[in-house]
Amino acid sequence: MALTLLAAEGSGLTNEVIDATTGIIGIAWLIPVLPLLGFLAVLALTKTLGDRAATIAIAVSGVIFALSIAVAVQVLADPATYVRPMPTWIAVGGFEVAFDLYIDQLTAVMLLVVTGVGFLIHIYSVGYMHGDSRYARFFAYLNLFLASMLILVLGANLLTLFLGWELVGLSSYLLIGFWFEKREYAVAAKKAFITNRVGDVSFMIAMFLAFAVVGSLDLLEVNASSLDGTTAFVLVLLLLGGAAAKSAQIPLYVWLPDAMAGPTPVSALIHAATMVTAGVYLTVRMSPVLIQSVGAMTIIAWVGALTALMAALIAVRQDDLKKILAYSTVSQLGFMFIGVGTGAFREGIFHLVTHAFFKGLLFLAAGSVMHAMNNETNVWRMGGLRKVMPITFVTSGIGWLAISGIPPFAGFFSKDQILTEAYLHGFGGVYLVGLVAAILTAFYMSRWFFLIFLGTPRHGGEIHPHESPRSMTVPLIVLAALSAVGGLALNPVHTGPLYTFLEPSVAPIAELGFEPAGPLTEAVLIPIAIVAALFGIGLAYLAYVRRDVSVGAMAEPVRGIGAELLERKFFVDEFYEAVFVRAGGQLARAITWFDSRVIDGAVVGSGVASLATGRWGRRLQSGLLRGYIGWMVIGALAVLGVLIVQVVS
Repeated sequence: MALTLLAAEGSGLTNEVIDATTGIIGIAWLIPVLPLLGFLAVLALTKTLGDRAATIAIAVSGVIFALSIAVAVQVLADPATYVRPMPTWIAVGGFEVAFDLYIDQLTAVMLLVVTGVGFLIHIYSVGYMHGDSRYARFFAYLNLFLASMLILVLGANLLTLFLGWELVGLSSYLLIGFWFEKREYAVAAKKAFITNRVGDVSFMIAMFLAFAVVGSLDLLEVNASSLDGTTAFVLVLLLLGGAAAKSAQIPLYVWLPDAMAGPTPVSALIHAATMVTAGVYLTVRMSPVLIQSVGAMTIIAWVGALTALMAALIAVRQDDLKKILAYSTVSQLGFMFIGVGTGAFREGIFHLVTHAFFKGLLFLAAGSVMHAMNNETNVWRMGGLRKVMPITFVTSGIGWLAISGIPPFAGFFSKDQILTEAYLHGFGGVYLVGLVAAILTAFYMSRWFFLIFLGTPRHGGEIHPHESPRSMTVPLIVLAALSAVGGLALNPVHTGPLYTFLEPSVAPIAELGFEPAGPLTEAVLIPIAIVAALFGIGLAYLAYVRRDVSVGAMAEPVRGIGAELLERKFFVDEFYEAVFVRAGGQLARAITWFDSRVIDGAVVGSGVASLATGRWGRRLQSGLLRGYIGWMVIGALAVLGVLIVQVVS
């Protein structure tokens, strides 16, 4: 490895940049290539090997996880930004784009999250998808998704990153709509695909602007550029548009809850730990650009805060156990964007990591419950499952405490640090909104846990719940262990190992001059966060444990217009249906009518006139000399008449 250059001045990044072609970094290109080959191999061999072809995909996921660990160890031992040169894939004039890999501390963390959780979900899927008619194809799609996400994470320039970004959209479409025979699943897949295309347009325009201003799409060069205030503001908002779609922020969050239609392992992989974090990764990766526009960062913070609050409110009155987790994901992504917008980049990534632990756990636990309950998803038809599903019960309890923000579980440390940084950086309003969202999180997740596992069974005698097979419970145990100790081990305080590890790869914010929003210190803010979580849990205990819930949904403590508003999700879907689907359809039909009646009518009319003129002209071309002489005489007389009139006048 040879030192080629230092990070450009002005980027704020402290890593030195190394051109790496040997060692573990030299073969890092295998990390995205192997799952792509696995995808192709499983599809090609399914007819020959049947379901056994899925073993290839499972083995590939394990190998790339091992390679990712090796890369992370290398970066930990020798901190730097490694650029692995790769072949050029676009060459137009003097503009070239290569498949170069970009590996630094942030990349290493994302690699471990994507491949680690991906490997566990591959194992879990063995039991969950057993007996499905397209068992092997499902694993092929999982490998395609991993390859897409890894291209996104490893791309050294915005265009390669965007290639992975688009492939993630494609593979998620295939996975969400895996059971496409059911219309609602196919509709959910299309909704996710189309909504993400809206954000992709914003991302593309951001790339055009970056190239126009900087003259390059290379991440190092774009991040090192010094932009004027207006350009930085517009560029950051365009990046936010792309990130908001992938990471389900207002107003483009509507696809994610519907995407729960896919198999539960898909929900855990795509919508808890990987795809939905792509927008967070993009904004943190571009943090040197973000800090050049505090105004744009403020917008990001408020988008995150409002998303966290709105999604938490909706989750309070959902009855589908996966829909509750889906809106919880939207809300937790909002917390990550609060971190990005307030300059707490490392805290945002920290919450991304812990969220992968506890939300991956909760989704897989939901799948375990569905497996035991003949695919029942209504929490009001459950209850008492702690006795027959002890492993799922205990692991779910750990996930519940982690997401609720109870120490020493993982979610407490990451969520608390985001809220603390928001307050200390002067975002008092964002802090308060986030604190309310945290209370609601503890409430609705306690409701989820209590209604499923506590009390007496409400499912009747026709269902006989049972614990899931070992292939499903082992990933639950692993993720539960990470959810229990991951936060304490990685970053118990703001100077923890993860915080220190990420520092060289994100932009510093000290020079932005943030001032605290008030007199409170971190020593006071931490107890406030704990009390808020306990308050939310206490309210849920009073509502769903102390009260009789045997009557089902009628046992909800609060009903009326407000409750219906939450149940109907603020009528956002209905609004989009009316404005974009129905009104858009009417506009399309009006344009079609104008095209067929006016435009086509004009074309057809001109054609008819041309034919009539042609027929008349053919009569003039009779071939008789006397006819031609006659028309010539008539023409001459007409010209003579015109001349006489002009002379007389």
